[in-house]
Amino acid sequence: MAETALIGRLVGANYAPRIRAERVIATGRVVLAAFSLLAVWLDPSTPAQHAQTTYFLLLGYLGYALLVALFVWLTHVPLVRMGFATHVVDLLLFSVLTYLTEGPTSPFFIYFMFSIVSATLRWQWRGALWTAAAALLTMIGVGLYADEVLGQQAFEQNRFIIPGVYLAVTAGLLGYLGAFEERRRREMSELAAWPQVLAREPEVPQPETLESAARILGAPRVLVAWEEPEEPWLQLALWRHGTIQTWSEAPETFDPVVAQPLSGLTFLSGDVGAPVPVVLYRGPKEAGGWRGAPIHPALRSRFDIGAVLCLPLRGECMEGHLFALDKGRMTGDDLLLGEIVAHQVTSSMDQSLLSRRLRQAAAAEERNRLSRDLHDGVLQSLTGAALQLETVQRLWDAEPRAARDRLAAVQQLIADEQRDLRFFIRDSKLPPAVLAAGEAGLDAGLRELVHRLAGIWGVRVDLKLEHLDGPLPATLANAICLIVQEALVNAARHAAASEVRVAIGAKNGQVEILVADNGRGFPFQGEYDHATLTALQLGPVMLKERVESLGGTLAIHSTPAGARLDIKLPSGGGDQ
Repeated sequence: MAETALIGRLVGANYAPRIRAERVIATGRVVLAAFSLLAVWLDPSTPAQHAQTTYFLLLGYLGYALLVALFVWLTHVPLVRMGFATHVVDLLLFSVLTYLTEGPTSPFFIYFMFSIVSATLRWQWRGALWTAAAALLTMIGVGLYADEVLGQQAFEQNRFIIPGVYLAVTAGLLGYLGAFEERRRREMSELAAWPQVLAREPEVPQPETLESAARILGAPRVLVAWEEPEEPWLQLALWRHGTIQTWSEAPETFDPVVAQPLSGLTFLSGDVGAPVPVVLYRGPKEAGGWRGAPIHPALRSRFDIGAVLCLPLRGECMEGHLFALDKGRMTGDDLLLGEIVAHQVTSSMDQSLLSRRLRQAAAAEERNRLSRDLHDGVLQSLTGAALQLETVQRLWDAEPRAARDRLAAVQQLIADEQRDLRFFIRDSKLPPAVLAAGEAGLDAGLRELVHRLAGIWGVRVDLKLEHLDGPLPATLANAICLIVQEALVNAARHAAASEVRVAIGAKNGQVEILVADNGRGFPFQGEYDHATLTALQLGPVMLKERVESLGGTLAIHSTPAGARLDIKLPSGGGDQ
């Protein structure tokens, strides 16, 4: 009741079904009372014995009906509880009118139909049944009172059976309509409460999804068979009594899962194990019947399938079928309801599969990023240490002091890399190249980097860091350090450069990095922009991948006397 009143206050009384029903009933009561009064006034001989009493009774009922109608229509939120009181008043008045006007054969007997319809609108099938029972008891009581007490011989069986049966049949029909409406409301409520798919859940399909499908369809078991485009297996999932079991089968095991004439159609069959099963199907343009085995015999035998409702599933990431098993008393309505459920199941499974793909893609991207960072950091330092050790071997006999200095440098390098690797494992997104976020941290990190690389590779680096437009994001500062490191190592290792110039600045919302060396250049000569490098598959692969991951561009000018790299990055740091 409180919920109905709240709905009325928030969105208006016209949106509450029970309030609309009360208004319809109140209006019908006024019309019924008015025309009943008019009929008695035009022909007062019909209630011959109690004409005047009937007339004043109907006059009072009309006034009562008008008052109730005014209250229901003018009150912002009508009191729903008054429905029971007015219903009782109607039944009592109709009983009195029936008694005053010839009992079961009274013309006012039809008014009981108004009570049954009103009860159906208010309380669905329960209201129709108990109101009909009350009306029949009233008829029997009036007849027995007239016969046994008053001796009027009014209770004649043949005159009672016909209206009594009419009343019972009408109540049954209205009760069925009320139950049908109640069922539809329940199904819509359960569809509206469809469980949300949580991206963290690895199961496909999720148990909550199949449980909801089973509850809405009224099936004790639900079986899903589907295939994914990139998976060479037929996936099976069976939900039963709150538990789910899954299997993977070769596609040819149950090929085809459903008979070819029924492919892509929603269908049902009361017993697929019959010699010639009867199938009712529904397609986009037509519905009809079909005879034959609708499901692969091996699948039917494995899961002991009898009655079945089959729903096709067509999603972005999967295609298959959902089977509602052992559902009793299926009708054509189940086909339409099943299609709605199938859309929900498909959407839930698609979301789970897409989430799984995103997780796998994110893991692959993270592995690539880690491999780039290790390549740009530890692996390059170890390569430099190996070259230093080769130099130590050459100097060991001729220049022992220089050899010891080189060994000390290698020892310090290994200690530094050990420290960096521990930091990298603890927080791989912020290696020690960046000591603090912002321009000052980037400057300190780059100068430490240049100092270390100069000691490893013996290259002289001229670093120029121009004023930037405010602090840089930590991830972007880290990426710049790794890009500069990769460029310096490439110049020293592959181009045999002895001098490298590095300039970093900001312009037009972009960070511009220039790296120029005096080495022998790249195997190709000339100027190449990013698109050309990508199309011809030229340039340093790891460096180009890192720049692309940040949404930036790389251009190369290569000559036999050296090379120049022009790198531009968005100041927001891309998606890193």
